[in-house]
Amino acid sequence: MMEKGSLSIHSENILPIIKKWLYSDSDIFVRELVSNGADAITKLKKLSDIGEAPNVPRDGDFAVRVWVDKENKAIIFEDNGIGMTAGEIREYITQIAFSGASEFLEKYKDKMDRDNEIIGHFGLGFYSSFMVADKVQIDSLSYQEGAQAARWVCEGGIEYEMSESDKTTRGTSVTLYINEDSKDFLEEYKLRTILTKYCSFVPVDIFFEAIKPAGEDETVATEEADETPGEVSKEAPKPINDKHPLWQKQTNECTDEDYKAFYHKVFTDFNEPLFWIHLNMDYPFRLKGILYFPKMKHDLEYIEGQVKLYNNQVFVADNIKEVIPEYLLLLKGVMDCPDLPLNVSRSFLQNDGYVKKMSAYISKKVADKLNSLYKKDREKYNGYWEDISPFIKYGCIKEKDFYDKIKDIVLYKTTAGDLATLSEFTERNKEKTDKTVYYVSNEQLQAQYVKMFKDQGMEAVYLTTNLDNPFISYIESYEREVHFNRIDSDISDALKDKDAAVEGEEKQYEDIEKLFQTTLGNEKLKVKVETLKSDGVSAVMLLSEQSRRMQEMSKMFGGGMNMGMFEEELSLVLNRNNNLVKILLVIKDEADRKDDVELVVKQLFDLAMISHKPLPTEQMTQFIERSNRLLERVAQG
Repeated sequence: MMEKGSLSIHSENILPIIKKWLYSDSDIFVRELVSNGADAITKLKKLSDIGEAPNVPRDGDFAVRVWVDKENKAIIFEDNGIGMTAGEIREYITQIAFSGASEFLEKYKDKMDRDNEIIGHFGLGFYSSFMVADKVQIDSLSYQEGAQAARWVCEGGIEYEMSESDKTTRGTSVTLYINEDSKDFLEEYKLRTILTKYCSFVPVDIFFEAIKPAGEDETVATEEADETPGEVSKEAPKPINDKHPLWQKQTNECTDEDYKAFYHKVFTDFNEPLFWIHLNMDYPFRLKGILYFPKMKHDLEYIEGQVKLYNNQVFVADNIKEVIPEYLLLLKGVMDCPDLPLNVSRSFLQNDGYVKKMSAYISKKVADKLNSLYKKDREKYNGYWEDISPFIKYGCIKEKDFYDKIKDIVLYKTTAGDLATLSEFTERNKEKTDKTVYYVSNEQLQAQYVKMFKDQGMEAVYLTTNLDNPFISYIESYEREVHFNRIDSDISDALKDKDAAVEGEEKQYEDIEKLFQTTLGNEKLKVKVETLKSDGVSAVMLLSEQSRRMQEMSKMFGGGMNMGMFEEELSLVLNRNNNLVKILLVIKDEADRKDDVELVVKQLFDLAMISHKPLPTEQMTQFIERSNRLLERVAQG
């Protein structure tokens, strides 16, 4: 008997709305229909456990099967789960947004635990089918004794037809007749890729087969050939999924090799992970997962992490920032959150307070792991530092709570060749630099300054990445006694010979400054003469830390700031203890040595500038030509 009816909805044209707006990706129908099939099996197992389905063996051969029938432009999703009667189809399918899962859980809540949770929301999830199909057919046979199989057909409007079905096996079969715009889903490779993406860890066996046209060799009919278009190959398929992913196991059940193999499988990364954190939380929310610390590059723009979020072993999305602290997105990992408050598409979050607690828990577990590594094996932690430092520094900047938890284990590479915490570094350098931390941002350019420090038994730290500039500003905002100065921002008193005062030196300073300003055509240039303890350094260029940071800020926000508002306030420091500078101070007023003075002035300036930053092309050309002239003079005697 044929029955016709209309979908019970509160808005007309609901299906076009679902097609266009409900789901962000059209391939989501695969996830929803497989999830519904897995739910149907889970429900039946629950009923069997509590004696409500005595004729169903708990350890039966349960599975969700997916076929693609390219000839008939159809995709079939079939499960051998609880099935539906005609009345249940009317209730769960024709009343859009009614959740069969919710009703089932409410009905049996006193007889069930939280393991093997129902995955989905049979209702709107099912209607994602109409994103790709012009026509959808449901054939279902309930597990109940004496039940009659029912068929439901809808062609994308609000009208449907119901009739008896010839289905003879328990469960539900959903057939999608794919529309012209979505015919690429009929390609076996594409559909298999989508199934792998969303369903690799669904807790029920998932089988995928391409149905070959009838008449081809090496084929055999399925058990339900009268219901399923086409025929399938003889070779028995294997499940495409792993029902028991590593994150569902206890840590004492997992070996290092298990963790590494899972990492390689899920992320197709052939490098070994550095270490990992196994998450397992039951209260106040359920969360399981594994976070891996991979080898990292130091420029954040090139770091590509991937944290996969699952809901009851069904893939939801990559890198959902609302759940996962932003800095953790630099890592790789999987997290399964059965209690995650998602909307019907499982793509957006609804409960900020809940999610914040989850995010805080994850952050705490990561901080605890890092502190444990540091305390138990400092040498191993030091070995990890180069790879994990971008993640840690970024985490400090993005989250104050994380910074508070790990600030004492942030390491700095020093010019002494080791790694030290901030407190270790300042303690061993307090006599010469107090709470000032000198740092090197370019080891090659600033080699002269590093040598000066080493000659006097002083240390600096290496801060050479783009992340380090905002990082040290962040540190200074909380560690008020500590101040970072780039090694070329100032001449430390420890580098000067304070007892080498010269009579009339103030007048001499004025004369030498005017000489450089005139010769170089730069009236704003500041020139100082100092007696440095190292006689091998002729001149150094200084840029105050404040000026340098303001310049960097203007570059960072160049689109909204006047790039010229922060001019370089450079200071040239001549070392009176250097022979070349001594000669200049002697000949600077000799009329017949005017050309020599000009040559020396320009050469000293360029030598100092080279250690500060690369010379512009024209200036470098002049420097090379001038150097050749000086060498010719030496060679000619």
